[in-house]
Amino acid sequence: MNRRALGCLLELIETLLLALIVFVVVQLFVAQPYQVQQESMENTLMPDQYILVDKLTPRFDSFHRGDIVVFNPPSGWEQDPTGTPYVKRIIGVGGDTVEIRDGSVFVNGEQLKEGYLFGNQPTQVPGSTSKWKLTADQYFVMGDHRQASQDSREFGPITKESIIGRAWLRYWPVNDFGVIPQEEPTTGPVQSPAASAS
Repeated sequence: MNRRALGCLLELIETLLLALIVFVVVQLFVAQPYQVQQESMENTLMPDQYILVDKLTPRFDSFHRGDIVVFNPPSGWEQDPTGTPYVKRIIGVGGDTVEIRDGSVFVNGEQLKEGYLFGNQPTQVPGSTSKWKLTADQYFVMGDHRQASQDSREFGPITKESIIGRAWLRYWPVNDFGVIPQEEPTTGPVQSPAASAS
């Protein structure tokens, strides 16, 4: 092999190694692709859509109510032995008291107005616990499609360490491309979902 061909080969190897390093750094610290596999966030996110998870900004800014996050479910959560990450919306943050009653969600005693809910479904409690007081490092998460969601109502609040990042960009299918809205639930007078369903 002549010197010119060897130089081209070395340059190609260097380029490939640099690209690999950049890819790994981006995946670990900046953004990570994720495929939505559950129905729990309909209609905000649909099954089989691909999203980019922002891992960078949460290092400088904490998570907020309304943020859609991808996280690892608690260890020992028997409903999903595969360990597939979940995607849900943050409803309560550290220090909040979250309560579910009469088909509605209350945070710190204020009833939430949740315009993102699938089909204006009432929020039910599958277990015996209906009130949670969050510690400083905890988050209460629920899916927008409440009847199809396994979330904090069943496995309890999650910790910041379990969160992979904030769902940021929907990039596939192409016709769904766009920034994912982080709609914060608001408080105020709302019609009870249970009443509106009758």
